[in-house]
Amino acid sequence: MATDPPLDLVLTPLKGRPRALREQLTTFHLVFVAVDPFTEPSAWILPTARRVLTSYEQADCRVAWLVAGTADEARLYLGPLADDTWTLVDPDHRVVQALGLAGLPAIVHLNLDGTVVNAVEGWDPAAWKALTDELSRRMSWSRPVIPAAGDPAPFPGVPVTPTE
Repeated sequence: MATDPPLDLVLTPLKGRPRALREQLTTFHLVFVAVDPFTEPSAWILPTARRVLTSYEQADCRVAWLVAGTADEARLYLGPLADDTWTLVDPDHRVVQALGLAGLPAIVHLNLDGTVVNAVEGWDPAAWKALTDELSRRMSWSRPVIPAAGDPAPFPGVPVTPTE
């Protein structure tokens, strides 16, 4: 179950300088899909997650990938997706752990005050739909189709592996 992260939690973008969460939430909600570049299920969700994140790019929220790995691992894993969408890296899993995420992939919606509005671990189409329905309501935005043709069958998240 996701927990509210501390506002001084540092988010490290693939491009740019690291900043505290509070600095990233001054104007927009934050919505990201957290993936583990070392697990196959995270790869299964990439096309679906890309479609969902892309549908909110012009909404009043900031969308991102959160890769539980290094910058090099994120670039290798996401390929051109890392350039198309804001990408955060989390090599020591501090962000994932601060959010209380036990399994990846996951989708997370953070409010302007840093509280978790909703989070879903694994690919549960009904739960992702509920999250995006609420996000769309708050953003006064259209809802992405979930599930859509070509989406994977539902699957649980893979446990987050602790870092050394």
